[in-house]
Amino acid sequence: MQIDSTAIVSKGAKLAKGVQIGPYTIIGNNVVIGSGTRLGAYCVIEGNTSIGKDCQIFTGAVLGSPPQDLKYKGEKSFLEIGNHNIIREYCTFNPGTGENGRTVVGNNNLFMAYAHIAHDCIVGDDCIIANNGTLAGHVTIEDRAVVGGFAAIHQFARVGRFSIIGGCSKVIQDIPPYSTCDGHPAVCYGLNLIGLRRNSIPRESINQLKQAFKVLFNSGLSTKHALEKLEKEIIKPVEEVLCLINFIKNSQRGVVHSCRSKRITLEQSADDIYR
Repeated sequence: MQIDSTAIVSKGAKLAKGVQIGPYTIIGNNVVIGSGTRLGAYCVIEGNTSIGKDCQIFTGAVLGSPPQDLKYKGEKSFLEIGNHNIIREYCTFNPGTGENGRTVVGNNNLFMAYAHIAHDCIVGDDCIIANNGTLAGHVTIEDRAVVGGFAAIHQFARVGRFSIIGGCSKVIQDIPPYSTCDGHPAVCYGLNLIGLRRNSIPRESINQLKQAFKVLFNSGLSTKHALEKLEKEIIKPVEEVLCLINFIKNSQRGVVHSCRSKRITLEQSADDIYR
């Protein structure tokens, strides 16, 4: 281990081989850090926080401090961070709220500077949260999702796998898997074709997703009727379409609207004004 002489490491902390700790960093009593993880200067790791192996944590990150939740009364809760994560400058991750509450971060994620992961969030694998991306409590980010800079995600919202959210977006409903979303509030602009191709999603799956998105977001049908139509029309749906259907069926907040329906609403409002 390489621990700078100015760092403060509590006796109860458990550090594996190859851990590096930079100047003036503070490690709390119940912290566990896996092998090969490197912490920069002025980091604070506290609470019941576990960090996996080969993570890179940069200057000023604060991980495991009490959740910013008025319901929190000091219960024992946890922050669990997986392997090979990059956590850039001044990120803040909070543990869960309530007894044994958990915030869980998977593997191979990139959190750019000032990203905030609030209490009881779940972040999957291979995600990117850009600068100042903000997750409220109980948000779920599925695998390989991208959240743009300064985007804010409402509590209990879900972001589907392989989706991308534009910078400065306000997300108040669920983001469908494989979608491109943007706006204030965020709306769906269609498939994340670039992300699908980069991740070698088969052509047949992409073609079926295109048809599914037309039915779900551009047909003018209600969500219920669009799902019924989709399930009847696609006789042998591919895995990605089944994932999309199940995601929408299990949505508690509802999924974002399409940009087309938003334009229609705006046009109708303009007509009302000029009558």
